[in-house]
Amino acid sequence: MSTKQSEMSVMVGLPERVGPRPATYPEIPHQQLDQIAPAELQEELWQRMIGLDHIRTGASVVSLADTRALHMNPAHAAGPAMAPAKGPATMVARESTEFAHLHGPLDGSLHLLLPERDAAEVVEKGWGEPHPVVRDGRHAPTLVMVYGPRDEDELETVWELVRRSHAFASGQVL
Repeated sequence: MSTKQSEMSVMVGLPERVGPRPATYPEIPHQQLDQIAPAELQEELWQRMIGLDHIRTGASVVSLADTRALHMNPAHAAGPAMAPAKGPATMVARESTEFAHLHGPLDGSLHLLLPERDAAEVVEKGWGEPHPVVRDGRHAPTLVMVYGPRDEDELETVWELVRRSHAFASGQVL
């Protein structure tokens, strides 16, 4: 990924996530096992997600059946997150415009494509972790699990991360 692409989004002031990281399943399916987001916060987040511009909702092409996904409309899939990679993959799945998905109600975490610097900050500040396919070198470090929000303040932070993922998928700069 070029420097321009990896620096297109720079987060300012992502707070440290309070408390220990939740337990997660370290392989595929990559799931959050405890500290599950309350159902009402998961639904509030989903309602915000489906209001993003130039997306369609649907099943995930890579996750479990109860996962709800955001797919960028192809005409607007202009960001580096949607570009075919010569090395490790940069998309959630090759030939897909899926850039984010929210796992089912017994999990509540998300997988997002983010600019590398944002993804690194998410991990550093305790908001998420690299996907297993990143850890084994099959995907660029742009794919992260973001832990489900436990309260209204965390909902706002997770929503900002979703917005950044959307911008990354569509070539916008936040």
